[in-house]
Amino acid sequence: MASAGRASGMVGFKKFFSNHIPVRGVAQFAMYQDLVNRKWNNNFSYGLLERINPIFVVMNTVLIKYLPERAVHPCFELIMNHGVHLKVVSERVTRHGDYRKMPDGGHQITVNATPNKYQFLITLVHEIAHLVAFEKHGKRIKPHGREWKITFQALMLPFIRPEIFPNKLLPPVARHFRNPKASSCTDTYLSLALKEYDKNPDKTYVFQIPSGSVFRIYNGKLFKKGPKRVKRYECTEVNTGRLYLFQPNAEAEIISE
Repeated sequence: MASAGRASGMVGFKKFFSNHIPVRGVAQFAMYQDLVNRKWNNNFSYGLLERINPIFVVMNTVLIKYLPERAVHPCFELIMNHGVHLKVVSERVTRHGDYRKMPDGGHQITVNATPNKYQFLITLVHEIAHLVAFEKHGKRIKPHGREWKITFQALMLPFIRPEIFPNKLLPPVARHFRNPKASSCTDTYLSLALKEYDKNPDKTYVFQIPSGSVFRIYNGKLFKKGPKRVKRYECTEVNTGRLYLFQPNAEAEIISE
């Protein structure tokens, strides 16, 4: 009889591949199904993945498109072991990713399709940590409370090494995971370090804009930059006169100085 862990992993495995790669024939599906069976029999070699076309395609054209190369296999294991149905979606401004437990008991995680592989990795593990924390401690825990933080730290620790993150990025990543926040965006030090690895690094941030200047944000609204209040900047919406607090690393376009 299959164990609960193996059953959960198989569900995630099937959903992951059905979402990305069409299965070409029963025999071919049986071949990579057998690979999963071997994994839980402790007789699994990732070298076999490269000999089976559907798995080779997924590992090398789906995950590796979004993850650092050395992070692909461990992330693939997390997806399988926790029965994750992973969806890579168009980039959303308000969030990097999210986790949902589906009505059928399955686990769906969506992550923005960003070319920044380090951001994608942190977001994917962040969302898997929600799944693991809720499964272990129950639904009543705070989404970003102590249980989630400990889980996120434990899952992320194997990735915090120079084979995966550039040396320049390791210090802010290590610092962040001493006490991980609800979003990497609220950690200005980490957020700005990550943005250096965006495909379009020539962006302007609120902290760079001169005080008194008018700037535009992603939704087209205009604001006038005011003084800094502790960590964030007090800015006035031009049309309404309402005050808002902006993170220093919020992206903006200068309209007038």
